[in-house]
Amino acid sequence: MVEKLKRVLSRFYIGLIILFLYAPILVLVMLSFNNSRSRVTWGGFTLQWYGKLFSNGQIMEALVTTLVLATASALAATVIGVLGALGIHAMRQKNYQIMMICTNIPLLNADIVTGIALMLWFVHFIPLGFGSVLIAHITFNIPYVILSVMPKIRQMNVSLYEAARDLGANAVYAFFRVILPQLASGIVAGFFMAFTMSMDDFVITYFTKGAGVNTLSTMIYGEIRKGIKPEMYALSTMIFVFVFVILLAANYWPGKKAQVQKPGYEI
Repeated sequence: MVEKLKRVLSRFYIGLIILFLYAPILVLVMLSFNNSRSRVTWGGFTLQWYGKLFSNGQIMEALVTTLVLATASALAATVIGVLGALGIHAMRQKNYQIMMICTNIPLLNADIVTGIALMLWFVHFIPLGFGSVLIAHITFNIPYVILSVMPKIRQMNVSLYEAARDLGANAVYAFFRVILPQLASGIVAGFFMAFTMSMDDFVITYFTKGAGVNTLSTMIYGEIRKGIKPEMYALSTMIFVFVFVILLAANYWPGKKAQVQKPGYEI
């Protein structure tokens, strides 16, 4: 009886979590097909908001700015983060601990403090605009890359690098052919983490952007008082479906590949 009650409660708890997480997304998807601008009245099924989405210059400009900003900042943060992680790993224990503490500070610091601090710094040296937002995103993305790559560095087999050097490979060749392949999974994870954080950021972007620069998050914030356009529901649905497909592929492909490579048994 007790075990049955535990199973019922655990299933109820999981169902409640799923409800709170995915019910708002389901409502968003339904509104993207609603033939009405009202969020409470169903006006019938339509695809017009998807058609109007691509003809809305303001939304498409914000989307392009967001994607370019996220890609550029993630690439730059990945390069700097990988080199930084290798340098930190090579330090002595005391310096290593100090640098890891400094790396964790931006993660624990409130976004509003980071945003205001960067804004005050930028206004004295460069005009606020796309460049200032890019530098800000690179800055807060670097710690995520370092924390993603560092475990792989600790697991790395340094003997392979030393063997490559003994066999005549120069430092650059050995780095790209021996070190980077061992860190590949951590680098990819760090890049996607940085890309996601950049796409998702609002507070730091809001304080460091200049006039005329808008990402999706800042554009939506500016339109809240007037009401969010139904085209944004369509765009959010497309982003959700795109991410969902990538997650399915990422989880399905490794298992499928392992199943194909699994040796068979002959009779």
